[in-house]
Amino acid sequence: MSASFFINLLRLRGAELVLGAMSMDVIPAIDLLEGKCVRLVQGDYARSQVFDENPAAVARQWVEQGATWLHLVDLDGAKVGHPVNQGAIATIVRSTNVPVQVGGGLRDRQSVVDLLALGVRRVILGTVAVEQPELVAQLCQEFPGQIVVGIDARNGKVATRGWLETSEVEAIALAQQMANQGAAAIIYTDIYRDGTLQGPNASALRELAEAIAIPVIASGGVSSLTDLLSLLALEPLGVTGVIVGRALYTGEVSLREAVRAIGNGRLQDVPPDLGSSAFA
Repeated sequence: MSASFFINLLRLRGAELVLGAMSMDVIPAIDLLEGKCVRLVQGDYARSQVFDENPAAVARQWVEQGATWLHLVDLDGAKVGHPVNQGAIATIVRSTNVPVQVGGGLRDRQSVVDLLALGVRRVILGTVAVEQPELVAQLCQEFPGQIVVGIDARNGKVATRGWLETSEVEAIALAQQMANQGAAAIIYTDIYRDGTLQGPNASALRELAEAIAIPVIASGGVSSLTDLLSLLALEPLGVTGVIVGRALYTGEVSLREAVRAIGNGRLQDVPPDLGSSAFA
C-alpha cells in the first residue's frame, strides 16, 4: 500500500471529526465498444482506447479487488439508439456475484425489460429522460428501485444520444423532474471531465445534490485517491457513490485502496485492535 494512501487518509481525519463516519460506493466503469472494454476521452468515439478485449475478465478482476457494484455502458447502443452489446453484458452478469447497472441506447420499454431479464439490477436512462419523460415515469412505476437516470452535462446543459448532441435542458431541472417521477438515483457526469483525469466537478455535484432528495452518483474525472477522499464531504448531501473509469485502467487509482479509503467498512471506520493494551 503506497505512502500517499496513508497521507491522504490522515488529511481527511479533520473532516471526519466534523462530519462523522462517511462512506460511499466505488463503482468501476466498463465501457463496451464492439464487444471490447474501452475508454473514451470527453465522450469522443474517435478518441477511444481499448484496454481489454475480454470485458468479463475485467469485471471479475474488479470484483476480486472489492467492487460491490459494476457500471456498464453500451457505447455502441448509445450511438445507434438500441442495445448492441447484450452478449457481453449477459456474460458479465453470469460471471460475477455483484449487482450490475447498465446504460446506453435504452430508449424504449422493451430494451429495459430485456436487460432486466438478463439479471441486470438497475438500468440507466439518459436520452429518453429528455425526449420521453413520460416513459421514464411509467418505467419507474413498473420497476421501482431499478430505474436510474444518467445526466451527462456540458456547461450545465444535458447531452443526449451518446453525447453527440447537447440539448437546452438544464441538468438540475431534469434531475428534479426525474426525482419527482420516481427515479432511484441520478448519475451525474461532467463530460468535460470524463476520461481526462482532471478531478470531479465538486461544485456541480454539490449544487445537484442539494437540489434533490434522491441519491447522486458522481462520474467523470477521478484521477487519484485525493479526488475520491474529497468527494466524501458531499456524502452527507446525498452523493452516495462514485464511478471510476480511466484512472483504474491506467493504474492512477488502485480499486483496493479506493475501497479501503472511502468504501463501507473503510480503514478509518475499523476500530483498532487494542490487544493487551491498557486501553483494551
